[in-house]
Amino acid sequence: MKHFFKQGNKDLPTLLLLHGTGGDERDLLPLAEMIAPEASVLSVKGNVDENGMARFFARLREGVFDEEDLVYRTNELKQFIDESANDYEFDRGNVVALGYSNGANIAASMMYHIKESLKAGILFHAMVPRRGIELPDLSGVPVFIGAGKRDPLIPLNETKELVENLKKAHSSVTEFWTDGGHELRREEVDEAKRWFEKNFK
Repeated sequence: MKHFFKQGNKDLPTLLLLHGTGGDERDLLPLAEMIAPEASVLSVKGNVDENGMARFFARLREGVFDEEDLVYRTNELKQFIDESANDYEFDRGNVVALGYSNGANIAASMMYHIKESLKAGILFHAMVPRRGIELPDLSGVPVFIGAGKRDPLIPLNETKELVENLKKAHSSVTEFWTDGGHELRREEVDEAKRWFEKNFK
């Protein structure tokens, strides 16, 4: 997968950066700099092309995921992280996903499908990746969720369902809501920074 790696402090988790629809492997670098400037970064570009826009998995239409492709791409990303840990010599067991929108959705999908695939997650404007499956035990996998109360793409109840699913799987979930829409707001970034420092410094 096309990617960018930056070596940082090996005592901190490696941040896995996962962009939104139409982004690339450099999109979220400023975000990582704001949240955890000393951390190593593995920033990945999605392999799916939707009308010239990069995504991490296919969808049938707005808000409706191609579940078969979602599962395939989730495993593909997990394997890529495994290989990257060997190539760049970072601790595979200490990877924190930092995703926005489509990137947050595939990070959530990793938590839903693959036990111990992530140490934690910062999910900005995420949806329920898949329904009707049993999640692995997420004890010790804290998750920060940033969301907008007026998000036109993600109904409030969708985010609430994601939070409940993660909590039922024993994840410690921190929610932060803004009055905004689908855009990423500075206050949720600042809150994510506080959450990261509380959990990992």
